[in-house]
Order: sequence, then structure tokens, then C-alpha cells
Amino acid sequence: MAIDLINDGSCIPESILGTAATIGVYDGVHLGHCQLLSELREKADHAGLATVVITFDQHPTRVTSPENAPKLLTSIERKIELFESQGIDYVYVVKFDKERSMTSADEFFRSVFVEGVKAKTIIVGEDFQFGHNRKGNLTFLQEEGAKVGIEAIGLELVQDLTSSGVAISSTAIRTFLTQGDVRSATQMLGRYFEIEGTVVKGDERGRQIGFPTANIAIGKEMLLPGDGVYACWYERGNGSRHKAAVNIGRRPTFQTNEKESVLEAHLIGFNEDIYGEFGRVEFAHFLRPERQFEGIESLKKQLESDIEAAQSLLE
Repeated sequence: MAIDLINDGSCIPESILGTAATIGVYDGVHLGHCQLLSELREKADHAGLATVVITFDQHPTRVTSPENAPKLLTSIERKIELFESQGIDYVYVVKFDKERSMTSADEFFRSVFVEGVKAKTIIVGEDFQFGHNRKGNLTFLQEEGAKVGIEAIGLELVQDLTSSGVAISSTAIRTFLTQGDVRSATQMLGRYFEIEGTVVKGDERGRQIGFPTANIAIGKEMLLPGDGVYACWYERGNGSRHKAAVNIGRRPTFQTNEKESVLEAHLIGFNEDIYGEFGRVEFAHFLRPERQFEGIESLKKQLESDIEAAQSLLE
């Protein structure tokens, strides 16, 4: 069954008598999130309930403290797709704006958990907070839930099982990615980190030197890995997948004086017109830092080496 979307202020269908619910930003939908979602499904199956994830149309910090808002790992659209892949039945999307940020924990509990999704069980991370001034927490959910027959369960953070010993979190994944450490990010996500957007016209410098690239327009709220060259998989809107060598940076050899890093993907052995298409880039391996070359010929030689390395690693 396809996942169903419930907009803020609406209610779950009348035919649904109760749900097992969870709430959070769920940025990245990483392995820690997936374990919580697995617990949610298990609880729902045992009690004969539907599953619902309550999340937000944007990161709440963009409203409450814009200067501290993190770059996002996943768009709301991609999050919903990932929830569906985890077997979730419903997604309740909270429209988070200034007015919503002033909603008290009591009102949020009543309007969303009780009336919106008919929760019978709530599972959250043990450190989750919600409501105006973050007065809602696990203890609040347990106390208020007991009054209306809702069970609230808190889960501990999932620890990374790799050698890093760092707890799995969206923050840790962002840190790894900004350092170019896509391997550690992959371990925490349980899949390659991905960026998606529309292919737009660039200055075609890559094509002019024999290495055409797809320039992907990325929303400013989305996270880009650190500058450098990566071996990636590129997925077109039609579902076809291609090996790619991807550069993120400001192209210092061309002295374009870019104010922000740009993403350029060279699809290996591919030279079709894909302007205007949707594209998704999956980051598999970090190859090298971006650097300035003495001239075009030395750059071309390095690009040939990058493509060979990417092709070999992606085999």
C-alpha cells in the first residue's frame, strides 16, 4: 500500500481506529531512525494499529533560530519516499511557521497526537522535545498520554557499530560529509548520501575541454559534501543509472570566482542532452580534494585519472 499524506490541521481517516506514532525531523532517515521505525512497525503490528510519522515541512530551527539552522540531508519529498520504503502507512506533515512555533506542548499534543493521528502508542527518541519553549518531552508525553490512554515509549540513541564509536545522528552525518568522509556517512545512513535536483545550463567549460558535465541546481537549504572529487552513481529521472565522476567546488583553475560551491557530474561514457531533467547523485567514494592546476592540459590529465579511478571503484 502506498503511503498516505496528512496535511497539518487534517485528521487520519475515520476508518483508522488508532495509530502507533512517532515524531521528529528525521533528516536523513538514517539507521538510527530506521531502528525506531522498525520498533514502531513491530508495536503497531502487535496492537493492530496503523503507523504514522509526524514530521515537519522544514527544519524547525529555520523558524526559531535561522542563523543556527543546519543544512538538510533530505528534502521533505525524499523523506516521504524513504518512510514509504520503511513500510510506514501515514505521514503527518506539520506546517512549521512562526505561528506554529508558538503552539504550546499541551495544544500540540491535543491537536496532533490525539485528534490528528489518533495515537494509541507514541515512540520517540529519549531526548526529543516539542512545543513552545520545548516544554514537551518524553515525561510530558507519558504524563499526558496516561490521562487519555496513550502509551509513550522513549528509545535510546543508536550507537554507531563502526570503529568511529560516534552515535548515529543527522549532526554526525553532516560533519562527516562536510569533511568529504562519505564512507562514514554511508555507514550511518545505511545507503549512499544523495543529492537531487534539476540539470541546468552551465558555462560548458567541461564540454569545451572534452569532459561534459551535468550541472545540478541544489536548493540553498540542502547540504553539499565538502569540496573535492567523488566517484558517484548518477540516476536519471527515467531510472537509468550511470557511473560518474563528480566535482564539488569553485573551479579555481578557470578562475570563475564562484561565491559558492557548485556540483558538476561527468557521466562516464554518456553524452546525451539531459538539460531540464531530474537527476540524483549518490556519493560512493571520495577521490581527492579540489585544487588549482597550472593549465588546461594538466587539468585534463587529472580528469582522465579521476574518471579511471571512479570507474574502477564503482565496478
